[in-house]
Amino acid sequence: MTDTNAQPRVLIFDTTLRDGEQSPGATMTHEEKLEIATLLDEMGVDVIEAGFPIASEGDFAAVSEIARRAKNSTICGLARANTKDIDRCWEAVKHAKSPRIHTFIGTSPLHRAIPNLDMDQMAERIHDTVTHARNLCDNIQWSPMDATRTEADYLCRVVEIAIKAGATTINIPDTVGYTYPFESAKIIRMLLERVPGADTIVFATHCHNDLGMATANALAAVEAGARQIECTINGLGERAGNTALEEVVMAMRVRNDILPYRTGIDSTKIMNLSRRVSQVSGFPVQFNKAIVGKNAFLHESGIHQDGVLKNVQTFEIMRPEDIGLTAKNIAMGKHSGRAALRSKLKELGFDLADNQLNDVFVRFKALADRKKEIYDDDLIALVADEQTNDAYEFLQLKKLRVICGTEGPQEADMILTIDGTDHHIDATGDGPVDAAFNCVKMLFPHKARLQVYQVHAVTEGTDAQATVSVRLEEDGRIVTGSSADTDTIVASTRAYINALNRLIIRRQKTAPGEDVKTVTYHHGE
Repeated sequence: MTDTNAQPRVLIFDTTLRDGEQSPGATMTHEEKLEIATLLDEMGVDVIEAGFPIASEGDFAAVSEIARRAKNSTICGLARANTKDIDRCWEAVKHAKSPRIHTFIGTSPLHRAIPNLDMDQMAERIHDTVTHARNLCDNIQWSPMDATRTEADYLCRVVEIAIKAGATTINIPDTVGYTYPFESAKIIRMLLERVPGADTIVFATHCHNDLGMATANALAAVEAGARQIECTINGLGERAGNTALEEVVMAMRVRNDILPYRTGIDSTKIMNLSRRVSQVSGFPVQFNKAIVGKNAFLHESGIHQDGVLKNVQTFEIMRPEDIGLTAKNIAMGKHSGRAALRSKLKELGFDLADNQLNDVFVRFKALADRKKEIYDDDLIALVADEQTNDAYEFLQLKKLRVICGTEGPQEADMILTIDGTDHHIDATGDGPVDAAFNCVKMLFPHKARLQVYQVHAVTEGTDAQATVSVRLEEDGRIVTGSSADTDTIVASTRAYINALNRLIIRRQKTAPGEDVKTVTYHHGE
């Protein structure tokens, strides 16, 4: 057996709440950020990058509160290479038991041209800003953004400057997902060999997935000597996303012969966290997603099924229980009681308060009357829908009836409760969903533009629940809403209303544009 205590330690730096939230439409509420941070803290994440404090008042408030609440993790905030950003970041993280400031600047020729700095001017700014950060905090991370497209000699030069100025972690970002694994490893080896003081600090890697190689690049960097991986739950992030936390953790576990490293992550919490991040971000996990996708442990081929029945290791390289999936099976149906529902939900990672359980139980019974078989994913969808509805109730769908078919126009008849008062209307549209959405627009006029409309079947069968996600944009604010129901039209309308409720909350909490992330240069790594 491998001696895990003798294995090199790899730190997990999770940036779901910063880089992940920068995915268009993935903005989370204050309460959702606190919830995800708590789950990350309990999971054993070494560093939580809680946000970009200068970007908005909402980001600052969330980072500050996460810093106060964290019990185990180091809490980090992001700052550009200027004193205003760094001071604001320090104000947000300083109450953490273990605070960190993460400051960065783009060092490639393309990025140096944006602030119009030559090499010497940029080197001076790096020295001054890292020094300023170190005077505030003794845990400083510095990143040369677009490092993989920065000249090798210049990269060595600025990394040395940052180390001498007090950086304790040097992160090497592949900002645009440009590099290959052998190049990722080569850069880390070069820095370790050429930069004075490189052996006194921790090298980190931050990889984007534009070419589908983020995890491979991150693990190659670790093989070369990096000891921190920046990642997100479900690989959430800008454009094609980031290195996925679940992938690096399980890759090191499964391929311990090649990657003899250890982390402090409790892998049994992965699936629950993956599901929750998907729910609050509005980004469904694709069925064939590695580790956490719905199909990750399913087998349809007869040869595969036969092999798994005889020996599960023939076609599965990890155990479902290693990521928090359970083999227990409490049959759930119309005769199941509250105790059985509570037990099953706990098994799935949801520990609900009595009032929450009662609300879910009512909806569970209603669903059981309509469905022959209740699956785990049905229950997860019910809980997600309930948690969404709990937080945003200014608009509520009370009644919906639609008329559709081959002869148009399609019609919708709706009663919408607005701030406690019922309003009735009917409207037509290009299909039943469009008709229902038109009813909402007529009763609650708004300028929000529908950017994304997605429908996913939660389980199989014609009686399956549909989970619908919508994304709306208004004046720079992007919000998402989701809902589940066996009636796709009802799920669609509720998801649309959920998104509008999120928009209302953001309007009420801030002045116009105040919660919009206004950082225009280098929004992230």
